[in-house]
Amino acid sequence: MVILLAVLALLAAGYVAFTLHWSYSEGDRAGIVQKFSRKGWVFKTWEGELAMSIVPGVTPTIWDFSVRDPKVAQEIIASLGKRVALHYTEHRGVPTSAFAETRYFVDRVRVVE
Repeated sequence: MVILLAVLALLAAGYVAFTLHWSYSEGDRAGIVQKFSRKGWVFKTWEGELAMSIVPGVTPTIWDFSVRDPKVAQEIIASLGKRVALHYTEHRGVPTSAFAETRYFVDRVRVVE
């Protein structure tokens, strides 16, 4: 019984590690970060909202994202209010929201002039 539980725990840990490190897709999104805060019950992550506007005067589309790297979070904080391009990886299948509130993890930020 103990061996079975140990095997199940190892399989679960392996699955979580796989979903957090393997990305389903990656890309860039541009806009203005309008909300950015540190959240989480177990694992603290930075959670943000990017307002993407294609046409001026039209209500922007909001894209929710997560940041796990504190250096990237500081870069985003420094660029608040500016137009930015965020590079992200999408991680599907993460079993719980304890690791992040979204499946989109931003790993780079670039200010767009």
